[in-house]
Amino acid sequence: MSGERRTLITAGELAKVQEAGGDTVLLDVRWALGDARGREHYEAGHIPGAVFVDLETELSAAPSPEAGRHPLPDARNFAASARSWGINTGSAVVLYDATGALAAARGWWLLRHAGIGNVRVLDGGLDAWVAAGRALETGNNTAVPGNVRPGWGQMPVIDIEQAAAFPGHGILLDSRAAERYRGEVEPVDPRAGHIPGALNRPTTGNLDAGKRLLESAELVRAFAQLGVKPGAGAADVAAYCGSGITAAHQVLALETIGVHAALFPGSWSQWSADPARPAATGPTP
Repeated sequence: MSGERRTLITAGELAKVQEAGGDTVLLDVRWALGDARGREHYEAGHIPGAVFVDLETELSAAPSPEAGRHPLPDARNFAASARSWGINTGSAVVLYDATGALAAARGWWLLRHAGIGNVRVLDGGLDAWVAAGRALETGNNTAVPGNVRPGWGQMPVIDIEQAAAFPGHGILLDSRAAERYRGEVEPVDPRAGHIPGALNRPTTGNLDAGKRLLESAELVRAFAQLGVKPGAGAADVAAYCGSGITAAHQVLALETIGVHAALFPGSWSQWSADPARPAATGPTP
């Protein structure tokens, strides 16, 4: 890996890191929309040494119409969670899931938001580890509490008012599936549609058939079609999704090509809960 690809680690590289020992914390963020059995999946088989992270309770605050389905956690609560996972000052952290990092990226983003810099995501997740011929273990791991004292506010964020105004000066990316963007279906939120002016880039479009992130050149070409160019910053590009989870993966993908995008944590779940906010439908912004 080179440059911004330091956000990723391959299964082979992770195996070498584990064999070398050292202070590396491995976090399993098994979660998917509509599947509440993340811990069960983890206990049935996970990468040796991994600690389970509950996205609903440790990577999110309590939901509300005013803040959305997965608000950012309180900084103090998140710091306590990070220590409970065994993170020390100076630890390296690797996160993974079984859905192409669509959930693990939320943990990556929050750890970066908390000022923890040595954080990477396993490219291809659990499938890549198994495909490399590596073993899994069952049961549950409890970490020795760490001593990290995280900060907060280190990643760019926009709120609902800024999201409303963003398309006037920058590119707002809707990271949901195209049919949800177009307003044809809405399985979980109060209304269908998208934020007026937003452009659609489904997060799954950033992955190949093996759930690995596309090569940088492919990502650069894809985002260029939306007007996003390497070197753009948080004033130029922001991302949202249904509730701020997969949009973190959009931010991660952009990070690998040198774009430091902002995240709208409340996302469509917050926007659509406010009847005063307009909703656009169809394939265009």
